[in-house]
Amino acid sequence: MAAGSTAHHPREKRRTFLTGVIKWTAALISAALFYPLTRFLDFTVKPKPRYIKVAAPLPVSGFHAERDFILFVDQGVPRAISRTCTHLGCRVNFLEDKQIIECPCHQSRFTAEGKLISGPAKKDLPTFAVEIQTDESGTVTGYLVTI
Repeated sequence: MAAGSTAHHPREKRRTFLTGVIKWTAALISAALFYPLTRFLDFTVKPKPRYIKVAAPLPVSGFHAERDFILFVDQGVPRAISRTCTHLGCRVNFLEDKQIIECPCHQSRFTAEGKLISGPAKKDLPTFAVEIQTDESGTVTGYLVTI
C-alpha cells in the first residue's frame, strides 16, 4: 500500500499545480479584459453649453436675476454669478439693500462677486462667461451668458 500511495502523490502534485496555473491564467485574462471596461464606469458626457441672452440696458438697480444666474454690470464690466449655493444647492438671492447674496436655506452669505463671506458653504459661487453684444455704433444691445 505504501508504494501505491507514493505513486499517486506526484500525479496529485502535478494536477494541483496545473489547476493553479489554469486558475491564475483565467484570472489574468479576465482582469485584462475587464480593466478597459472599468475606465468607462465614471465617464459622463458633458452637457452642451446653454446661451442665455439678457437685453440691455439692465434695470437701474444694476443687476438682473435669472433662474440660474444673477447678472451684474459694474462700470460696463458684466459678470454672471451662479444662483446655486455651494453648500446644498439651494437657490440664492441677491439682497439689494445689503449688497450681498444670501442662501435662504442655511444663510450662507456671499459678496456680489460671489466670494464667500460666512455660513456653512465652503466654496465661492461659480461664475459664468458673459459676452457683451453691441450694434454697429458700439451701443450695448445685450449680454450673452454661457452656462
